[in-house]
Amino acid sequence: MAIEWRESLSIGIDVIDGQHKELLQRFDKLLSACKDGKGIDELKGLLDFLGDYVITHFNAEEAIQRRHQYPGYGEHKKQHDGFVVRLEALKQEINTQGIAVHHVMETNNMLLKWLINHISVVDKELGKYLQENRL
Repeated sequence: MAIEWRESLSIGIDVIDGQHKELLQRFDKLLSACKDGKGIDELKGLLDFLGDYVITHFNAEEAIQRRHQYPGYGEHKKQHDGFVVRLEALKQEINTQGIAVHHVMETNNMLLKWLINHISVVDKELGKYLQENRL
């Protein structure tokens, strides 16, 4: 199962769409590694990448929201914060218990559901607002 960027995920903000593309490419790399039986090897690198990248991405998105006085900012930030907490908990579990197949499955599930839903629903609403309220 591959996951690829499609224009229907675009929110119309180039910097954010570019970051979403990068996130999906990294996730697709994990899916490909799983298909080849190398998911455990790929997972640690993905989690390290995500630890830094989602903070950068979320900060960029949130700065845009504040700048444009996005009315959904509070809820949007809450979702970002929740994702960071889940990601950190997963990384902590792996650091204490070691990496296992169920971590790969949990990461796949978390990323697939959260990223696709967040981009296609929550971020699309942000994009719509920004397009309609260009200052």
